Amino acid sequence: MKPVIFTDETFETEVLKSELPVLIDFWAVWCGPCKMIAPIVEELAAEYEGKAKIGKLDVDDNQQTAIKYGVRSIPTLLIFKGGEVKDTIIGAVPKAQIVQKLNAVL
Repeated sequence: MKPVIFTDETFETEVLKSELPVLIDFWAVWCGPCKMIAPIVEELAAEYEGKAKIGKLDVDDNQQTAIKYGVRSIPTLLIFKGGEVKDTIIGAVPKAQIVQKLNAVL
């Protein structure tokens, strides 16, 4: 399973109204550290299939959402549950740290 691609247009439906917790990787093509965590996000998408929705949002193409949630540095990972931000992870961090925070909302 591949990560879901979120956009400004799909954000409300895909994230805020999601039955499952959602992890969003705010990233950009030119961001080096974003490339470092991209494989982790892909692994999580497969591992959490049916338990959580894992996806990516390109901040260059979807500035409204990034601004709304105060994303100033990337990569930033936001974990949503019930339409609210439950946790924030900033920077390229080890997979174990992301898993720990994600499991806390499941």
